Amino acid sequence: MKLHVLPVSANSHGCLAIAKALKLEEKGLEIVDAYGKTRSEEFIAMNPCHCCPTLEFGGDKGAIWESCACMRTMCQLFEGGEKYYPKDPIMRGKIDLVCDWKNTAFYPPFYHIAYCMFGVPVDEAKAKEDFKKLCDEHFPILLDTFLKNNKFCYSDTPTIADLGVAPLLTLIKGRPKFWAKVPEGVKEYHERVLQAFPEADEYFKMLDSMATAYKGEGADAEP
Repeated sequence: MKLHVLPVSANSHGCLAIAKALKLEEKGLEIVDAYGKTRSEEFIAMNPCHCCPTLEFGGDKGAIWESCACMRTMCQLFEGGEKYYPKDPIMRGKIDLVCDWKNTAFYPPFYHIAYCMFGVPVDEAKAKEDFKKLCDEHFPILLDTFLKNNKFCYSDTPTIADLGVAPLLTLIKGRPKFWAKVPEGVKEYHERVLQAFPEADEYFKMLDSMATAYKGEGADAEP
């Protein structure tokens, strides 16, 4: 089994954290750096959406992609995974809810805020509009619903839901004046999740360094 990742990508960090925390490389999982390879014929034959992370099963079993799907599957396939994706159906429902919210609501605003760091043209007015949406709508849901009376989303211990949400927050650091406006509770949550997975620290730091060093278009913009 192979886990294809982009090491600097926040979307790959959750899967990398699970792989490292569960010591999956010792259990037969190969971590593959897919940088520069996702548009190759071989990769597209495996994953026509040419994205990472991608979990390749080998043989005729194919592959899956999307970070939360990969994390769920790794946790169900390997011993110890229930620590991060509990077997209780109600708890799983709550974790799945956060993962779905991350994909459909929380993540889309990050495009114009952060993808200038990767050389992608963005709309500065849209970046400000989307950051306002994060602050007015999405951060309150995170703090007042998912984290209400808990250190992590619906839990006192970290799960794949947190690994879907928290690494994305690092991207905002590419715009320091935006980051300064992020609520302290969100910043504390971000730090708490990353600190819970020290085995993946090299990947978290890779993105953090990239974001904090960014000096390109939009880096100095006001939110």
